[in-house]
Amino acid sequence: MAIAELDHTKCVVPQTLDGPLLNLGCGGRFHPAWVNVDVRPQSPSVIGHDLLSGPLPLAADHFAVVYHSHVLEHVPRERVRWFLGECRRVLRPGGILRVAVPDLEQISRLYLEALERAEHAPDWQTRYDWAVLEMYDQTVRENMGGSMLDYLRQAAVDPQDFAWHRLGADGPIIRAHLQHAAVQPPSRLGAGLRTWFSPAAWRERLLRWFLGKEYLLLQIGRFRRSGEIHHWMFDRYSLRRLLLECGFCQVEAVHAAASRIPCWPSYGLDTQAGGRPTKPDSLYMEALKPWAR
Repeated sequence: MAIAELDHTKCVVPQTLDGPLLNLGCGGRFHPAWVNVDVRPQSPSVIGHDLLSGPLPLAADHFAVVYHSHVLEHVPRERVRWFLGECRRVLRPGGILRVAVPDLEQISRLYLEALERAEHAPDWQTRYDWAVLEMYDQTVRENMGGSMLDYLRQAAVDPQDFAWHRLGADGPIIRAHLQHAAVQPPSRLGAGLRTWFSPAAWRERLLRWFLGKEYLLLQIGRFRRSGEIHHWMFDRYSLRRLLLECGFCQVEAVHAAASRIPCWPSYGLDTQAGGRPTKPDSLYMEALKPWAR
């Protein structure tokens, strides 16, 4: 549906939410009041589903709200409109779509400021290093964690490092994981042997033998489709235009704690205690599904 075809008189903000709430790609951040979906569920209450495997196994015109945080940038560009179309399909007319993505504009401004200051202020050099990684690393990495993880291993001993501020609520989780990995004892021999003799291991050895040097390309391709890569970045202009082109209306950028969703901060999805953003690098955008003509 083209932007010009939208009947914006049908875009009325609902006074109350009449219907269930859907959190797609929830990861470890979910709320029992919502229907939570993730490819790798971290709780029995989360529905396991690969969002890109096909249409959402959910009824059309069913949900009052569809929310996803730091999911859209992981969707291959050729499937972004299809994915947003699925979000629109399962929303009730007048329902709210809330999207959080890394904010390309904010990250770019941070990079430019760090670039200017790092030349003259040594304490800005680590900020510059992190700004470059935040902008670029997750689009080009070919292994889990990439150069960001290498940086964080060095920064783990300094809780004041700028990177931890930028990571928000994820920072303490990552730091604890790195500290645990540093003292974790080597795996037992028996477990290693069981893995070595498993059918999956034999299959990989056969593929490695058959493909030779091209086996590395297979590994890179698998990784880049694993869901860790950023396939695109969005700013307030490009995301608003995309949502309008996908048939939504009343698109607007909002703050982490602000929403047309009643009692939004109480769910703790975009904010921590005290109203601090869970992911400080984020752009938040809300839109409505128009009422039927």
